Amino acid sequence: MDVLELARWQFGITTVYHFLMVPLTIGLSVLVAGMQTAWVRTGKVQYLKMTKFWGKLLLVNFAMGVVTGIVQEFQFGMAWSEYSRFVGDVFGAPLAMEGLVAFFVESTFLGLWIFGWDRLSKKVHLACAWAFSLATIASAYFILAANSWMQHPVGAEFVDGRPRLTSIWAVLGNSTVLAAFPHAIAGAFGVAAAFLVGIAAWHLWRKHRDGNGDPEDGTADERSTAEAEDRRVWRGSVRVGGWVGLVSFAVLAISGDFQGKLMFDQQPMKMASAEALCSTESPAGFSVFAYGDVARPDCENVKSFTVPTLLSFLANGDFASEVKGVEQLIDEYGAKYGTHYPDDPRLGELAGQPVDYVPNLPVTYWGFRLMIGFGALATAAAAWVLWLTRRDRIPRTKWFPRLALAGIATPFLANSFGWIFTEMGRQPFVVVPNPNPSGVDGVWMYTAQGVSGLTAGEVLASLITLTLVYGVLAGIEVFLMVRYARAGVAGVMPPEEPTDDESGESGDTLAFAY
Repeated sequence: MDVLELARWQFGITTVYHFLMVPLTIGLSVLVAGMQTAWVRTGKVQYLKMTKFWGKLLLVNFAMGVVTGIVQEFQFGMAWSEYSRFVGDVFGAPLAMEGLVAFFVESTFLGLWIFGWDRLSKKVHLACAWAFSLATIASAYFILAANSWMQHPVGAEFVDGRPRLTSIWAVLGNSTVLAAFPHAIAGAFGVAAAFLVGIAAWHLWRKHRDGNGDPEDGTADERSTAEAEDRRVWRGSVRVGGWVGLVSFAVLAISGDFQGKLMFDQQPMKMASAEALCSTESPAGFSVFAYGDVARPDCENVKSFTVPTLLSFLANGDFASEVKGVEQLIDEYGAKYGTHYPDDPRLGELAGQPVDYVPNLPVTYWGFRLMIGFGALATAAAAWVLWLTRRDRIPRTKWFPRLALAGIATPFLANSFGWIFTEMGRQPFVVVPNPNPSGVDGVWMYTAQGVSGLTAGEVLASLITLTLVYGVLAGIEVFLMVRYARAGVAGVMPPEEPTDDESGESGDTLAFAY
């Protein structure tokens, strides 16, 4: 493999891995803040236990997210220095804002929340929880604003061969980020909801199966009280996760429709590739399933089961409009942006060669459907669990906790395939040209132009090293998550303080009960 392909594999592996942590942190931080709010308002121990249990899992995931996220910034300078120079004048402002929010607001208030139990007043401590949880959402917005500029450049002028920022408000108000932000945040809540449902359903089923729970010592009344409290914790978590899942997936459907219409307008090749629509159709049907060689741009051997006229509606809001196919768009792209790469020695073997404007059709076609399919499965799982646990019911069969735990993976996979589709669907561009009057004339960059002047051996060494390190980190996170999830509520609640008579002395327990 050449430098470009190795650099793309490296960025893809590390970014997709990092993005597994991001949505869980965003969604779970807000839900934990909501649980703590319920505890402060009602004083019920059930909500305190929920806050501490899910908060501990949040901290493990947050720590791993920070570690893996730092690599992303180094990677821009290491393997993508030409790209960093090209977008640096524009990206400086939103990434600086994200850095201030992430490393100052998030870190400060998260630290206060961790160590502030019993040291801060309940309301101040709760304010810290909301501060860091909302900061994670703000941080996500700035990152999405930068990514959306790559998808749809605005607020800049082309000076000396590079874009220069003219309006940060245009970048932050980009129509692409306004569509992507609710979609990404809804996806984050979907991930957190499935996480709650899966773990809580397993605990709820296990407690019901065992017939008794912690503590092992104590009277029957004490055991009964502890069992009832734990049952409320797990049942409450299941119900919260189920309802949050349903609402988040409804928002995903609405925001996804709006985002799709923008993509048909801004990146028509990406959406035509997502449908394996090789020839222009009017009206166009939505392909549910296709078989054959979808890798060929002419689609001669592709057979597809379609819903008539639906693609026209998804593209333009009516059932009769024309949707351009891949073959027509190849000609249009060639006329606008050139049929050959520049004769630049930095492009290596691609210098002066024909440009292939068609992204990887199997990846875009199936990635789009896997995103929708796993999202639909997650929605069905949320509704299914809500139905099975209605009126304080607990299913007794073994398949209930197993399917609930397996359901945790579905929104993670939907998010991952969605990002893979979004990023690979814009190839061969790393900065996509803006075809609209509101865009910046002449601002685009081929992915091949963005890679650093490294050797294939250097990139391969970093690829192997980072993949191995990330593999170790994945093992650590899974181990910690499973360990603390299995420990349940008992693993997060502080022990009872001994009395003076029992210990012979008095003292404060650690406020940080984790």
